[in-house]
Amino acid sequence: MLEAIFLGIVQGLTEFLPISSSAHVRVFGEFLPSGSDPGATFTAIMQIGTEIAVLIYFRGDLVRILKAVLRFVLRKPIETGSPEEQSARLGGLILLGSIPIFVLGYLGQSYIRENFRSLWLISFTLIFFGIALGLIDHYGKRLRNLDDLNRRDGVIYGLAQSLALVPGVSRSGATIAMGRFLGYKREAALRYSFLLAIPAVLGSGSYELLNSFSEPTNNFSGLETAAATLVAFIVGYIVIAWLMKFVQTRSFMPFVIYRIFLGILIIVLLQTGLISA
Repeated sequence: MLEAIFLGIVQGLTEFLPISSSAHVRVFGEFLPSGSDPGATFTAIMQIGTEIAVLIYFRGDLVRILKAVLRFVLRKPIETGSPEEQSARLGGLILLGSIPIFVLGYLGQSYIRENFRSLWLISFTLIFFGIALGLIDHYGKRLRNLDDLNRRDGVIYGLAQSLALVPGVSRSGATIAMGRFLGYKREAALRYSFLLAIPAVLGSGSYELLNSFSEPTNNFSGLETAAATLVAFIVGYIVIAWLMKFVQTRSFMPFVIYRIFLGILIIVLLQTGLISA
């Protein structure tokens, strides 16, 4: 139970920062008394907790989006250029941007489970995508808001999010970097990153949760997993509130430095035999 709660704290602290929560859960699992990979199932179910934090924090945005999408589906008139039209369009772009990760995640789930959990791969992705985030954030333009989002950008955002199927990439890191590359402001890129993750994370977590009943592959009991998910929700909500304020005045450079340091540390630990890949 203590291990599960600890991993819930790790999940909540790292899910929304561009440093890869799945990588941290995987790495910290090596240092727990059990000394094993917590597993993709446990990780995905825990992410439901952090995503519920997103639903609550952005509840105002989500209610507006759902109302506008419902009006569009029911073919009720929506004034052109109105905030309601923008909300309906944003809802459609979130669904459009979610298609790549749903397709790739479903088709490649077995291969991902068997080949993408190596700490060698995680160390490389931490370093490589950390450097990419730093460069793009530093040199990227700061011109566009979410009102400027279009279908092309929505698909590109979605393709970037699908890179997070590889532990170490970071869902938020990949989508934020792509947003900055496309010229969106930090806060706009971060906000859309949060909203875009909702269908993917809830879908993946629910799928793993249902499968865990028929094919138990979770290293933790149901009660332990529930405790970890609850802790991840509480910690995650606090992190969202802090991060939304942080990006208004600061760059992502501290996270870039941390990613590179962690990646190098993992390589050193692997080379010395202190942890197993």
